Amino acid sequence: MSEKIIVGMSGGVDSSVSAALLQQQHPNQVAGLFMKNWEEDDTSDVCTADEDVKDAQAVCDRLGIKLHRRNFAAEYWDYVFSEFLEEYQKGRTPNPDILCNREIKFKTFLDHADDLGAEFIATGHYVRKAECNGQYQLLKGVDSNKDQSYFLYAIQQHQLARSLFPVGEIEKPEVRDKAAELGLSVHDKKDSTGICFIGEKRFQNFLSQYLKPNPGEIVTPKGTVVGQHNGLMYYTIGQRQGLGIGGVKDALPEPWFVIAKAHNKNQLIVGQSDHEHLILGHQLHADQINWISGLAPEFPLICQAKIRYRQPDQNCTVSQSDNGQLTVYFDQPQRAITPGQSVVFYQDNVCLGGAVITDSDILTSTCELQS
Repeated sequence: MSEKIIVGMSGGVDSSVSAALLQQQHPNQVAGLFMKNWEEDDTSDVCTADEDVKDAQAVCDRLGIKLHRRNFAAEYWDYVFSEFLEEYQKGRTPNPDILCNREIKFKTFLDHADDLGAEFIATGHYVRKAECNGQYQLLKGVDSNKDQSYFLYAIQQHQLARSLFPVGEIEKPEVRDKAAELGLSVHDKKDSTGICFIGEKRFQNFLSQYLKPNPGEIVTPKGTVVGQHNGLMYYTIGQRQGLGIGGVKDALPEPWFVIAKAHNKNQLIVGQSDHEHLILGHQLHADQINWISGLAPEFPLICQAKIRYRQPDQNCTVSQSDNGQLTVYFDQPQRAITPGQSVVFYQDNVCLGGAVITDSDILTSTCELQS
């Protein structure tokens, strides 16, 4: 059967080299699929989707494989973007890349690959997989600087079993060299950033199109007003840039950062270096749990965890309450534990799974200080 493997083609170098490597290993059994997941409804930003699909088509032409195109904009809106907005309305800071991988790249995409008769899907993620005792494990990518297992912790066994990650076995410079060697036009294309599938938009302007801003006061932990915020949804714990605070009497000549959000008063609480201890916490709670093995581990679980992408692994102990919520206690205090973000668990190179952070002892201490 032809097209046994469908590669998610983004028009970037990682997915392009993934397709090339698979085509070399499985001649005439590989095809690409370009996912359009966002309908541009404005002209204020450059639309990269047209450029990306042209790049994906050029790569497929070069490799001699077919490129399928699918519009998943409705699914993206219903299952990713709506939850993204809902989380912001709750005052949390969601991770759209994790939502996108869970709902689109390893669910909707896999369903459409089934429709095309494929056995496997492939992506350009920097991760690996291994089979152990009849179970599939998600492993960190060989390139520790590019490892993307943090973003894939929400996938399940049946999805992992049918997924391939060709560039997870090599490092980024080698990927670009391989693309150049093959004459792929995207070999020096800039890596994409910004919101998953939406791109590099000015975040505050973009979010204000969907959620009504609610300006309020910026205050110190003692309640001194030092500025005005544009809406609590635009800020995250630990943020230093874009606060617009300056010329505060008796303040230190150094940057301010976000300590917490007081939603009941619509206040953004900020501090300086003498308040750094207020965003250090040992403990968090989390729900929306996914264990990649499909089975919960034995508790207490001694492992490592990350609370943000590219953070070094942190030693911790994980327990679970009767209501199913996880409690994670870190050996060393963590900076800026943020509700809505994910905590992802590891044992060495194996990603065990993860959960969404609901609260932490950082917020408890800040609320006590204000009371």
